[in-house]
Amino acid sequence: MLDFNERRTVFVTCKDRSVDYLEKEIRELGFFPEKVHRTGVELKASLEDCMDLNLHLRTASHVLFEIRSIYLHQASDIYRRIKALPWEDYLDVDGYFSVNSVVENDTVTTPLIVNVKVKDAIVDRFREKFGRRPDSGSEFSGLVIQVYWKGTQAQIYLNTTGDTLAKHGYRKIPGKAPMMEDLAAATIMATEWNTRVPFINPMCGSGTLAIEAALMACKRFPGLYRDHYAFMSILGYPEEAYQAKMKKLRDKVIDNLGVKIIASDISLQAISFAKENAATAEVEHLIDFQVCDFAETEIPEKPKGVIMFNPEYGERLGEEEELAETYSRIGDFLKQKCAGYRGYIFTGNLSLAKKVGLRASRRIEFWNGTIDCRLLKYDLYEGKKEG
Repeated sequence: MLDFNERRTVFVTCKDRSVDYLEKEIRELGFFPEKVHRTGVELKASLEDCMDLNLHLRTASHVLFEIRSIYLHQASDIYRRIKALPWEDYLDVDGYFSVNSVVENDTVTTPLIVNVKVKDAIVDRFREKFGRRPDSGSEFSGLVIQVYWKGTQAQIYLNTTGDTLAKHGYRKIPGKAPMMEDLAAATIMATEWNTRVPFINPMCGSGTLAIEAALMACKRFPGLYRDHYAFMSILGYPEEAYQAKMKKLRDKVIDNLGVKIIASDISLQAISFAKENAATAEVEHLIDFQVCDFAETEIPEKPKGVIMFNPEYGERLGEEEELAETYSRIGDFLKQKCAGYRGYIFTGNLSLAKKVGLRASRRIEFWNGTIDCRLLKYDLYEGKKEG
């Protein structure tokens, strides 16, 4: 079985355009990235470290622990090379496993071929050694094997996460056009909000931005809302170490915040959903929920903080014209009522963003699913701008 304290190459994946925020999180946890890629960070870490990474990271997708790098020229090489690996060191003969592959090789038309060949090789190795085999399937409920094959080189990883870390586990009611939790966390990090000044989120929908802000402020990490990870199915998994890490996670929580977090929406149903999600995350008492038009949202005078909008993008025909007035009103509201604040609008429609009528000082790129988005920053000066 594996030594959970042995350090090897670990690759932490994330969404495209989120890697800067993932790298920041990893460094804050005391790790030192060796390479930063477009969609992930590479470092040296142990399986015990992988447990910590899974429990803490807000902007990550998966934490992958490399067990072997192998030469693969073509699809016919897979079975033999995979079968030669000591899978009985990682997986119980009576356990369950799944395989996931990302492949860039001319001999492979679909990753599903790789998944099947890897599964067959592992199953046959167990049959020959023990006369019986572990179960396998597509669910990430047991050991998860990840293959990254590009050209003639393939990295074989244990995916220590299982189901993606992008979902933080508290959002039971997603609401209309929701923003995924990992993206919400990354955009808040991009505002450089310091958790000590107000965070205002008008048009809050199901509350994801406000809830993520509250989680950051009170040091509640995603691991508090999840009870299963794929690392629990690795042979030799130390349950006591995991429980000790969970206790440390709970001990970090600070529930008496002096910071003001406000979330408003004109829809009573949206606020009801947001409150329910916040209650699941145990931060409902930290957020001031208001049912009102966004222009009536309370804006504390002091200290000045961050105000962040995530309006609809007008993806359907005819919606853009209706939303043009909304974007214009957002601009008026920021200019007239939010002086001294840092204003942000997250949108996937740059044509509508022009209706805001304010000049953005920064345009930070993100993807929301397949939608090319920008987080637009507005410096809302008090009085006349100098110089």
